Amino acid sequence: MLSDKVVVVTGGAGLLGQEFIRTIVKNKGIAIIADINKDTAKETKDELSDELETCEIDFVELDITSKISLTLAIKYLDAKFGKIDALVNNAYPRNKAYGRQFFDVTYEDFLENAGMNIGGYFLVSQQFAQYFNAQGFGNIINLSSIYGVIAPRFEVYDKTQMTMPVEYAAIKAALIHLTRYMAKYFKGMNIRVNAISPGGILDRQPDEFVSAYNNNCMTKGMLRKSDINGTLLYLLSDLSQYVNGQNIIVDDGYCL
Repeated sequence: MLSDKVVVVTGGAGLLGQEFIRTIVKNKGIAIIADINKDTAKETKDELSDELETCEIDFVELDITSKISLTLAIKYLDAKFGKIDALVNNAYPRNKAYGRQFFDVTYEDFLENAGMNIGGYFLVSQQFAQYFNAQGFGNIINLSSIYGVIAPRFEVYDKTQMTMPVEYAAIKAALIHLTRYMAKYFKGMNIRVNAISPGGILDRQPDEFVSAYNNNCMTKGMLRKSDINGTLLYLLSDLSQYVNGQNIIVDDGYCL
């Protein structure tokens, strides 16, 4: 479904990023791991290349908050492949204070985390969109969240040390509207922009949390990281060529 498509995944060495790389390669695409940690990205590239027995994975060092980094990455990819078909905005930079309870979040930390995230998503989208416009086509997919759609269900965090960070809610809600804004702004440029809003993804959370979370779902409960692959594949492929400015929720009915 993605034959010969060159797809850049920011945060490609992370939990979801690695899964997205697998999906792209398994569907005959060329997957680019774009990550701020060059060593981790190269290690991930080598491991996945061996696992999938492919040479269709590359990596590029990328800081989504740096215009210089983005310019160099795009220049490298264009020189090597002659095109870039799609960008998957998956990176999630944050500072060491991220994840605190609402009353413990400082103004400075809120601004820094929001700036790195929604600011970074804006910058990477802007720079890739300029390339796509000159190229004549492009596709941007933003990773948002159910908590960009609905208010948090704080009760699922009871009896745990976890919370739903206020920065996360603000960032993910803004990202959904940024998706719509860009889709509308790029009218006539042949650039599609859509978002995926996953529900919670299993990642060694406490049993109490998983149980409480699952009580709000319809059948499956919390997602495995692979459960988003079908939606990503659809949005990357030509099957969705007339889908633009949309936010697709994948959450087993958690938002209902």
